[in-house]
Amino acid sequence: MFGYLVAEPGLLTEAEYARYRGCYCGLCRAIKDRWGQLARLSLTYDMSFLCLLFGSLYEPEETAGEGKCLPHPIEARAWWKSEFTDYAADMNVALAYLKCLDDWEDDGNPAALAESRLFKSAYEQIEARWPRQCGAIRRALTQLHELEKNRIEDADAAASAFGELMGEILVLREDRWQEPLRQLGRALGRFIYVMDAVMDLSADAARNRYNPFRRYYGLPDNARRFEDILKMLLGDCLFWFDKLPLVQDLGILQNILCEGLWTQFKKRYSKEESDGTGPV
Repeated sequence: MFGYLVAEPGLLTEAEYARYRGCYCGLCRAIKDRWGQLARLSLTYDMSFLCLLFGSLYEPEETAGEGKCLPHPIEARAWWKSEFTDYAADMNVALAYLKCLDDWEDDGNPAALAESRLFKSAYEQIEARWPRQCGAIRRALTQLHELEKNRIEDADAAASAFGELMGEILVLREDRWQEPLRQLGRALGRFIYVMDAVMDLSADAARNRYNPFRRYYGLPDNARRFEDILKMLLGDCLFWFDKLPLVQDLGILQNILCEGLWTQFKKRYSKEESDGTGPV
């Protein structure tokens, strides 16, 4: 359920793309500095959204630089960080650790178990620092595991569980913005869960794995059906997003929500709808 909160680079200006990539590189450096080189294996673009959102809302001081690193040893890359980059780095590792444990419990995947051991020590420190957020992640994954184990095809319940997870991650400070941030996180989590289920439908049906949309597998016009559901969920995201006084990086954030979130859906469903390559 990760990898959807990404920008559509082709629709960013050159300056916006440089800023976006610098945010990602700063997050990567923060993960390495806080939790070691191996923790970089957990890195995704998703938590860059957090850095940009909090940065735009609270306008913290930033540090910036450029340099080579293990993933990019030849060409120096620009990066920037703020106080929120460290928080995003912690959440990135915590999510990766608990997702590995969940994959191990669900599928008995030995690779997931081995990867979780790489993050165990870091996670214990993160949990001590951010108990509310880590507790919310654990509760949500437990609820999802129960739904999957009992084959309860309730998309609303499953999406709401992931929404609670995201809602708590998006709240960092107890201030006037905590409620719109929590509601934005909940709406965003529901969208991401449904998007992930929609994207995995064919593979889950083929492997007889849990998916709350299994009853729609192979039905005609699924592309339009799922698009309508996702547009409704995205409307909730944008409602709460618009309540935040964001200026810096607003174009990048809007790109992520209005374009990047749809990238994988468009690739999958527009192709299958147009050429009839397989059931959706």
